[in-house]
Amino acid sequence: MQKPIVARDIMVKKLITLNPEMDIFEAIDLLLKHRISGAPVVDEDNMLIGIFSEKNCMSVLLEGAYSQLPSTAVFAFMSTNICTVSEETDLLTIAQTFRSQPYRRLPVLRDGKLIGQISRRDILQSVNEITRNKKGQDSALLYLSSLVDVTETRLYN
Repeated sequence: MQKPIVARDIMVKKLITLNPEMDIFEAIDLLLKHRISGAPVVDEDNMLIGIFSEKNCMSVLLEGAYSQLPSTAVFAFMSTNICTVSEETDLLTIAQTFRSQPYRRLPVLRDGKLIGQISRRDILQSVNEITRNKKGQDSALLYLSSLVDVTETRLYN
Protein backbone atom coordinates (compact mmCIF):
# COMPACT_ATOMS: atom_id res chain seq x y z
CA MET A 1 0.00 0.00 0.00
CA GLN A 2 1.12 3.54 -0.75
CA LYS A 3 2.54 5.59 2.14
CA PRO A 4 -0.07 8.06 3.46
CA ILE A 5 0.28 11.72 2.55
CA VAL A 6 0.86 13.80 5.66
CA ALA A 7 1.14 17.50 6.44
CA ARG A 8 4.93 17.45 6.06
CA ASP A 9 4.50 16.40 2.41
CA ILE A 10 2.25 19.27 1.37
CA MET A 11 2.86 22.15 3.78
CA VAL A 12 4.30 25.47 2.72
CA LYS A 13 7.52 26.13 4.61
CA LYS A 14 8.35 29.67 3.51
CA LEU A 15 5.86 31.78 5.42
CA ILE A 16 5.21 35.42 6.01
CA THR A 17 5.04 35.68 9.80
CA LEU A 18 4.21 38.57 12.08
CA ASN A 19 5.44 39.42 15.52
CA PRO A 20 2.98 40.38 18.26
CA GLU A 21 4.43 43.86 18.76
CA MET A 22 4.22 44.75 15.06
CA ASP A 23 2.02 47.72 14.16
CA ILE A 24 -1.33 46.50 12.78
CA PHE A 25 -1.10 48.79 9.77
CA GLU A 26 2.33 47.38 8.91
CA ALA A 27 0.84 43.88 9.24
CA ILE A 28 -2.07 44.83 6.96
CA ASP A 29 0.43 46.19 4.43
CA LEU A 30 2.26 42.83 4.48
CA LEU A 31 -0.97 40.88 3.94
CA LEU A 32 -1.89 43.09 0.99
CA LYS A 33 1.61 43.13 -0.50
CA HIS A 34 1.87 39.33 -0.45
CA ARG A 35 -1.79 38.80 -1.41
CA ILE A 36 -2.49 36.55 1.56
CA SER A 37 -5.56 36.47 3.78
CA GLY A 38 -3.70 35.96 7.04
CA ALA A 39 -0.40 35.15 8.68
CA PRO A 40 0.83 33.35 11.78
CA VAL A 41 2.01 35.45 14.72
CA VAL A 42 5.12 34.01 16.35
CA ASP A 43 7.37 35.01 19.24
CA GLU A 44 11.16 35.34 19.11
CA ASP A 45 11.52 31.53 19.50
CA ASN A 46 9.17 30.89 16.53
CA MET A 47 6.47 29.60 18.90
CA LEU A 48 3.00 30.12 17.44
CA ILE A 49 0.96 32.53 19.56
CA GLY A 50 -1.79 33.62 17.20
CA ILE A 51 -3.11 34.31 13.70
CA PHE A 52 -3.75 37.73 12.20
CA SER A 53 -6.25 37.50 9.33
CA GLU A 54 -8.56 39.60 7.18
CA LYS A 55 -11.26 38.95 9.78
CA ASN A 56 -9.04 40.48 12.46
CA CYS A 57 -8.51 43.45 10.14
CA MET A 58 -12.27 44.02 10.18
CA SER A 59 -12.04 44.35 13.98
CA VAL A 60 -9.34 46.99 13.53
CA LEU A 61 -11.59 48.87 11.11
CA LEU A 62 -14.69 48.70 13.30
CA GLU A 63 -12.97 49.50 16.58
CA GLY A 64 -11.18 52.40 14.93
CA ALA A 65 -14.45 53.70 13.50
CA TYR A 66 -16.57 53.40 16.65
CA SER A 67 -14.04 53.98 19.39
CA GLN A 68 -10.40 54.54 19.96
CA LEU A 69 -8.15 51.61 19.15
CA PRO A 70 -6.96 49.96 22.39
CA SER A 71 -3.57 49.40 20.77
CA THR A 72 -2.03 49.42 17.34
CA ALA A 73 -0.08 46.23 17.99
CA VAL A 74 -0.97 42.94 16.30
CA PHE A 75 -1.33 41.16 19.67
CA ALA A 76 -4.41 43.26 20.51
CA PHE A 77 -6.31 41.93 17.48
CA MET A 78 -4.88 38.50 16.63
CA SER A 79 -6.88 35.31 17.13
CA THR A 80 -5.45 33.05 19.80
CA ASN A 81 -7.96 30.19 19.60
CA ILE A 82 -6.16 28.40 16.77
CA CYS A 83 -6.58 24.97 15.28
CA THR A 84 -3.21 23.42 14.38
CA VAL A 85 -1.90 20.14 13.01
CA SER A 86 1.31 18.21 13.46
CA GLU A 87 3.61 17.34 10.60
CA GLU A 88 2.34 13.74 10.82
CA THR A 89 -1.39 14.57 10.41
CA ASP A 90 -2.74 12.76 7.36
CA LEU A 91 -4.34 14.50 4.38
CA LEU A 92 -7.90 13.25 4.97
CA THR A 93 -7.85 14.35 8.62
CA ILE A 94 -6.71 17.80 7.49
CA ALA A 95 -9.48 17.90 4.87
CA GLN A 96 -12.01 16.88 7.53
CA THR A 97 -10.76 19.69 9.78
CA PHE A 98 -11.20 22.22 6.98
CA ARG A 99 -14.72 20.92 6.30
CA SER A 100 -15.80 21.15 9.93
CA GLN A 101 -14.06 24.43 10.86
CA PRO A 102 -14.16 27.91 9.28
CA TYR A 103 -10.35 28.12 8.99
CA ARG A 104 -8.63 28.85 5.68
CA ARG A 105 -5.22 27.79 6.91
CA LEU A 106 -3.80 25.42 9.50
CA PRO A 107 -0.39 26.05 11.07
CA VAL A 108 1.84 22.97 11.23
CA LEU A 109 3.70 22.65 14.52
CA ARG A 110 6.58 20.60 15.87
CA ASP A 111 6.93 20.92 19.66
CA GLY A 112 4.89 24.13 19.58
CA LYS A 113 7.13 25.76 16.98
CA LEU A 114 5.78 26.81 13.61
CA ILE A 115 7.35 24.76 10.81
CA GLY A 116 4.81 25.30 8.04
CA GLN A 117 1.23 25.95 7.06
CA ILE A 118 -1.42 24.21 4.99
CA SER A 119 -4.25 26.00 3.23
CA ARG A 120 -7.38 24.61 1.67
CA ARG A 121 -5.79 25.30 -1.70
CA ASP A 122 -2.73 23.18 -0.76
CA ILE A 123 -5.06 20.23 -0.13
CA LEU A 124 -6.85 20.71 -3.46
CA GLN A 125 -3.56 21.05 -5.31
CA SER A 126 -2.17 17.87 -3.76
CA VAL A 127 -5.29 15.85 -4.56
CA ASN A 128 -5.38 17.28 -8.09
CA GLU A 129 -1.76 16.21 -8.70
CA ILE A 130 -2.45 12.71 -7.40
CA THR A 131 -5.56 12.23 -9.51
CA ARG A 132 -3.86 13.61 -12.63
CA ASN A 133 -1.09 11.05 -12.17
CA LYS A 134 -3.79 8.36 -12.34
CA LYS A 135 -5.06 9.50 -15.77
CA GLY A 136 -6.25 6.77 -18.03
CA GLN A 137 -7.96 5.03 -15.12
CA ASP A 138 -11.75 4.65 -14.96
CA SER A 139 -12.21 7.19 -12.19
CA ALA A 140 -9.43 9.09 -10.47
CA LEU A 141 -11.67 9.59 -7.44
CA LEU A 142 -11.56 5.87 -6.76
CA TYR A 143 -7.87 6.33 -6.01
CA LEU A 144 -8.41 8.89 -3.26
CA SER A 145 -8.51 5.95 -0.88
CA SER A 146 -4.83 5.45 -1.63
CA LEU A 147 -4.06 8.75 0.10
CA VAL A 148 -4.19 7.14 3.52
CA ASP A 149 -4.19 3.75 5.13
CA VAL A 150 -7.82 3.64 6.27
CA THR A 151 -6.96 1.16 9.02
CA GLU A 152 -4.96 3.92 10.74
CA THR A 153 -7.14 6.95 9.95
CA ARG A 154 -9.96 8.24 12.10
CA LEU A 155 -12.39 10.70 10.58
CA TYR A 156 -14.77 12.66 12.75
CA ASN A 157 -18.21 13.84 11.65
